[in-house]
Amino acid sequence: MKYVHVGINVTNLEGSIQFYEKVFSVSPVKVKTDYAKFLLETPGLNFTLNVRDEVSGNQVNHFGFQVETAEEITAHKERLEKEGFFARDEMNTTCCYAVQDKFWVTDPDGNEWEFFYTKADSEVHKKEDTTCCTTSKENKTKSCC
Repeated sequence: MKYVHVGINVTNLEGSIQFYEKVFSVSPVKVKTDYAKFLLETPGLNFTLNVRDEVSGNQVNHFGFQVETAEEITAHKERLEKEGFFARDEMNTTCCYAVQDKFWVTDPDGNEWEFFYTKADSEVHKKEDTTCCTTSKENKTKSCC
């Protein structure tokens, strides 16, 4: 297998292309009036945007990139903040039976992307005081592992 393929529905192709160019640090390899395709070599990902009249919420829970070092978390977070994104931190959090450093960004249609580094395994799913795997009613964002 060479690529994992993920296709998502979007309402604003131009805005979504701009978002994903910044997140992936590459331009799409194909753009049509109702479609765009990104090919990432590392990780091997065939990612497509498919225009729809309406998209309702984060239908897929979330997407993410697991990185190999804590320094990569900092580098990606700084890179995306320079691009104008708000990155929501969850550093040194226990979530999904692991201790992780992570941050989240949200695309124009509400899909959340997690960048995370796993520091250690944990015997518990999450700490009681963490917001992992909850939905905030105030800003309608979902935080899941």
